[in-house]
Amino acid sequence: MRRTGFVYDERFLRHKTGPYHPEIPDRLVAGYKGIQEGALLEHLTLIPAVPARQKWIESVHHVAYILRFEEACLYGMTEFESPDNQMCQESYDIALLAVGGILAAVKAVMEGEIDNAFCPIRPPGHHAEIAKAMGFCYFNNIAIAARYLQQEFGVERVGIIDFDVHHGNGTQHIFEEDSSVFYYSIHEHPSFAFPGTGREFEKGANAGFGYTLNSPMLPGQGDDEFKMLIERDLIPAFGTFQPQVILASTGFDGHRDDEMSGINLSTECFSWIMERIMQMGDQYAKGRVISILEGGYSLARLPELIRNHVAILMGR
Repeated sequence: MRRTGFVYDERFLRHKTGPYHPEIPDRLVAGYKGIQEGALLEHLTLIPAVPARQKWIESVHHVAYILRFEEACLYGMTEFESPDNQMCQESYDIALLAVGGILAAVKAVMEGEIDNAFCPIRPPGHHAEIAKAMGFCYFNNIAIAARYLQQEFGVERVGIIDFDVHHGNGTQHIFEEDSSVFYYSIHEHPSFAFPGTGREFEKGANAGFGYTLNSPMLPGQGDDEFKMLIERDLIPAFGTFQPQVILASTGFDGHRDDEMSGINLSTECFSWIMERIMQMGDQYAKGRVISILEGGYSLARLPELIRNHVAILMGR
C-alpha cells in the first residue's frame, strides 16, 4: 500500500461564499465523510496546513494583484472582480492556507516522507490567471505548486493533468510559453460558455509551443469518448514528455449527476482516469503524484468520488 498524504484543515470551511454559490464549505464536509465511511482516514498521513510565504504566491501572481485581493478582504468586500468570486473577510487568509497546505504536501513527497498526496482545499485555483481572479479561484494553487517544485527541488519536467470539467484557463495562461511544464486538460467545450478557452488548436506559444494539449468534449458525450481522448492524447504525450512529478487538477464536476456540466461521466470513469494517472506516475515520476481539488458540486456524489479517488492513491 502506498503512503498517501492528506491535507485537511477545518479552517478551509471558513471561506464563505454566500447561500446561493455552488463552491460551498459542504463540498469538503461531503468528501471528508466519504473518506471516513471508507475507513481510509486512519491509513492516511495528515499534512498540517500553514499559510504559504508570499514569495511563493509571487512566483505566479503579480504583487499588485495579491495586494488587491488582500485589501478587498480587509475591507469586507463580498465579491472580487466578478460576481462568480464570492468571498468573505477571511478568504485571503484561507487562500494562503490552502496554498501552504499544498506546498507542505509537495515537500513531504519530494523528501520521501510520503509517496503521493490528496489536497482537498478551498478555494480552488485553476481559473486564476497571473493578475486576474476567475471562476471561484484567487490563487492558482497548482501553478504555484509547479513553481515550488522547480525552484525548491530543481524538478525539470512537471506534468499537469486537469480533468475538471471546465478548462483551466489560468494554468494554461501561466505556462503557455514554458517548455518545463506540460499542461494537459480534458474538459467540456462549450461549457455554459465558461471559460471559453481550451480548444484543440491552443498548443502553447514560443518556447512553450507543443507543451499545452487540450482535449475538448462536446456536451452529451460520456465515458467512451472521455477514455478515447485520454488514450489518444494524454498517454502518448506524457510518454514523450516523461514528467518527473505529476500534479492533478482534480475536478469531479463532469459527473452525470453534477448540474455544472453535461458530459455525463460515471463514477467508474473517475476511478479509471485516476488509475491511468497513477500508472503514469509509477512509470515516469517515481510514484510522485499530488492531487489538488478543483470542482465537483454534487454533495450526493462527492463522498463516493473522493473515497474512490483516495483509495486509488493509496493503492487499495
